[in-house]
Amino acid sequence: MLRLLQIEFIKLWNNRASKVLIISYFILLTSIALIAAIKFDIGPVQFHLADQGIFNFPYIWHFNTFVAAIFKLFLAIVIVSMMANEYSNKTIKQNLIDGFSKKEFLMSKVLTVISFALISTVFVFVVSLILGLTYSDYNELSIIFSDLEFLLAFFIKLVGFFSFCLFLGILVKRSAFALGFLILWTILEQVVFGLLGWKVMSWPAAKRVKDFFPLESMMNLIKEPGSRLSAVQNIGDQIGENLRFDYHTYWYEFLIVICWTAIFIYLSYLLLKKRDL
Repeated sequence: MLRLLQIEFIKLWNNRASKVLIISYFILLTSIALIAAIKFDIGPVQFHLADQGIFNFPYIWHFNTFVAAIFKLFLAIVIVSMMANEYSNKTIKQNLIDGFSKKEFLMSKVLTVISFALISTVFVFVVSLILGLTYSDYNELSIIFSDLEFLLAFFIKLVGFFSFCLFLGILVKRSAFALGFLILWTILEQVVFGLLGWKVMSWPAAKRVKDFFPLESMMNLIKEPGSRLSAVQNIGDQIGENLRFDYHTYWYEFLIVICWTAIFIYLSYLLLKKRDL
């Protein structure tokens, strides 16, 4: 397994575009720390974003994983291109000639997907821990290490999303078309949801069905953190709006994404197995 993973990372690191995208991705993850430097000082109005509680434990786990998940498209491009290059450079044929089975070939890609997700999760954990220890008003161990479920949700979300991108890369063979299909799928989920709520069932029932869609289920793993801030909730109270929602991720939400991940990997294997390479 380590040999398969090593081969994939050598391929990626020798590709200039992939190298730039990977480095850019981790620079962007680090840039979360720059949010702490945002300050406005205009006469009597003084505003320091870090003082608003976004880096308080345990809220920081929620906020940083939500923001970091936005940058996943950079690695999505790497994964789609990784498969496209295998076809365009004919390295997939060479690997099979050299003794790789199609199962081993796919396993090397899946291991790469999991590695990207794991490294990203550890990276976000370290950045968040440093920021929290620097700016948080709460430094008790029981508070620091609560709500770590968001890190697990971040990891599973990335694995699920990257597995979908891997499947698209195998299905379409061209990175531009695969990314276009990803955008199209995102729109399609919203269109199907709209048609279900408009013509087939009630809107609440349509929303429950929508929660089972691939991209929507991944999105549900980390819900928006903005309304969780006490300042936002206080404003809501003043205008008569209840902004206190349930932000936790439940076991069945994890299960839905895990099932989709397994489906995408299995479909990828079926495509490779049946396709004449």
